[in-house]
Amino acid sequence: MSNLVSPFTLLLVAVAVSADAFAVAVGKGLGMRRLDLRAAGSIAVAFGGFQALMPLVGWLLGSRMEHLVAELDHWIAFGLLAGVGTKMLWEAYRDAEDEPDGTIGWGELVVLSTATSIDALAVGITFAFLPVSILPAVVLIGVTTTTIALVGVLVGHHAGSRWRRPAEFAGGVVLVMIGLRVLLDHTGVI
Repeated sequence: MSNLVSPFTLLLVAVAVSADAFAVAVGKGLGMRRLDLRAAGSIAVAFGGFQALMPLVGWLLGSRMEHLVAELDHWIAFGLLAGVGTKMLWEAYRDAEDEPDGTIGWGELVVLSTATSIDALAVGITFAFLPVSILPAVVLIGVTTTTIALVGVLVGHHAGSRWRRPAEFAGGVVLVMIGLRVLLDHTGVI
């Protein structure tokens, strides 16, 4: 196709779709008692991988499934983010000896990665109608999100090492608010 979407425009899209991943990564970093580079790397790679996979899936689905995704993506994102956020709020009020050390299980990692990449699925559907070279686009989105999520975990950990319980609470509030924002934005309320 001629007149491909510029690499700069794709970078802006990559940064935009990684915003939720950054916020969630900060929330997870806030809950870490000590910096766990393995967990930070897992979070970053999972978020980046899902952010790269979702636009590819969206692109493959194209216009045939657009109406289904557009009608459900905000409800799916809201439910996943609100559920994980509520769990984080609950954990903020548990006894200190019962609190986790900021590690993340595979199930939670998949849920968070999916929730933060729903918008990328819609972007992929849009790519199906634009002159976009899909493989470089999804690689750029994945690498950008991986980098931004890793920075988010590090920033969150640095800020949260002293204030773990309030930080866990703040992370839960952020997740619920992101889910609510997605829902309100997609239903036309805001």
